[in-house]
Amino acid sequence: MEDESAPRSLSGDLHIVLVAPQIPWNTGNVGRTCLAIGAQLHLVRPLGYSLDHRYLRRAGLDYWHHVQPRIWSGWSEFEAAIDQFGKPFLFSSEADRNLWSLEIPERAVLIFGSETAGLPKDIRQQFRDRLIAIPMQQGPVRSLNLSTSVAVAAYEARRQQAQADGRPS
Repeated sequence: MEDESAPRSLSGDLHIVLVAPQIPWNTGNVGRTCLAIGAQLHLVRPLGYSLDHRYLRRAGLDYWHHVQPRIWSGWSEFEAAIDQFGKPFLFSSEADRNLWSLEIPERAVLIFGSETAGLPKDIRQQFRDRLIAIPMQQGPVRSLNLSTSVAVAAYEARRQQAQADGRPS
């Protein structure tokens, strides 16, 4: 019997995309989160590290070989294929909408930029109506760590999907 409280299996309904990530342990942590919630990880080059980097493997612990990220040569290659994965949402502190106001559909693509620069300006402009911010209190903190941001958004997506399926969230 299937555990109804468990996350969905890796069935292609939730995709996490890192565009030009720079820090290997963030990617390792994101990969581990993807496994925990049954999401597919996509990495869009350029990457700021080698996929063989020891910190990437360390952050992913002994799970990294299960992650099996899809690697894209660049944004244009990924963008050409984006529609096959679901409705895209791009995370940026510039967004007018925040995660709490978002209704995440069953098939969704959550897209995040690099740790140092976020998403490139041309991508933010092109997808302006799809930009989403993670709510934070006013104060000295301008942004969250990339792997923290991914976890917040991904678990909110799964919570909403579980509610839509009538499962406890």
